[in-house]
Amino acid sequence: MKVIILGSGTGSNAEAILRAERDGELGQAAVRAVFSDNESAGILSHATNYGKPAHFLSAAPYRTKLDGEAENVWINEIQAMEVDLLVLAGFMRVIKPPFLQAFDKQIINLHPSLLPSFPGLNGIRQAFEYGVKITGCTVHWVNEVVDGGAVIDQALVRVEDDDDLQALASKMHHAEHLLLPSVIRRLSVGDIQFPQ
Repeated sequence: MKVIILGSGTGSNAEAILRAERDGELGQAAVRAVFSDNESAGILSHATNYGKPAHFLSAAPYRTKLDGEAENVWINEIQAMEVDLLVLAGFMRVIKPPFLQAFDKQIINLHPSLLPSFPGLNGIRQAFEYGVKITGCTVHWVNEVVDGGAVIDQALVRVEDDDDLQALASKMHHAEHLLLPSVIRRLSVGDIQFPQ
């Protein structure tokens, strides 16, 4: 199963996927490349460190979405790699219908809350400020609704009374780094089915 990772930031979840592949824990999945809309993103360094092609593609002129001519470039570059699964790991852009149609039922996203609670930006902070005692992370299929696609799997994270936001974020990242490679592995061996 050919996988491409898209991300915008430090890339800790991408590193978790790459580490799982290196350690033989990604089933039949193989990461083909990493793409970022941020030329200085840490995710590109992780790709290089693990011997994977690292691609920067501009998404200008838009700041929060992948649209217009830039969207076409992204579609063409990724389609050329004959990908089976696209993994959004901290990709901070809204995906529009043309991109969704180009990779129909092939895109998953990791979100730092137990969806449908706390969608959108700053899911960890939203849950912390609301005062929940259980939060967690979600891997879901991507559709036209931001963080609105069908849930694939979730991992629970307990919020202790003495947790500050930084402590909660650290626990959340640990859960994410286990959940996302696990979902990819299970997709690759058929334990989780792709949508029909």
